[in-house]
Amino acid sequence: MDHKDFSNFNWLNESSIRFENEAMVLYAPKDSDFFCNNGTVSEEGITPSSLTNAPFFYTEVSGDFVMRVKAEHDFKDIYDSASVMVMKDLKVWAKLCFELTDFNTHAVVSVVTNPLSDDANGNNIDGNSVWLQITRVGQAFAFHYSLDGDQFYMVRFFNLPVDETVKVGFVPQAPNGNGGDRSYSDFSLEKKTVKNIRAGV
Repeated sequence: MDHKDFSNFNWLNESSIRFENEAMVLYAPKDSDFFCNNGTVSEEGITPSSLTNAPFFYTEVSGDFVMRVKAEHDFKDIYDSASVMVMKDLKVWAKLCFELTDFNTHAVVSVVTNPLSDDANGNNIDGNSVWLQITRVGQAFAFHYSLDGDQFYMVRFFNLPVDETVKVGFVPQAPNGNGGDRSYSDFSLEKKTVKNIRAGV
């Protein structure tokens, strides 16, 4: 991966970017996230704040597609994440995160916002890297993860009221922490219609 692969990408909430060792490294600033809370609070524990300030490095894609990338980071603070996201606008979007959860696990986490955000912890992952995949067929989407880049497992299947063209790309986030690098490698974006969206192929 080098900068030429991303010449048609743009920033929402611009951050720093560098390319090293076949990876793209994006910086997650302190207190950065995408989450639209409904006001729920709890006596103990941390509920995400309503923020739309995390960096989003994206391209616009019309029609069906499959986006895949390997995500990696060092898991310093709760909710630190290397994420991927599909977006219509600031009220309609969904992200797939490789996150340090508030249960002290490395997990694949998904959030769908329309216009309030849900929050779903998926599988716990041993180690600091995982492949993430977004698949679109019409207004239907699926999130998948993989441990080896070959066998992918479904995290969730959902619908969003999107237009023909959407934004899709990368979100480095640090909602509660001091920020840090998020590494992405083995990126691919194919314009195709999968036969089985739940399988992602």
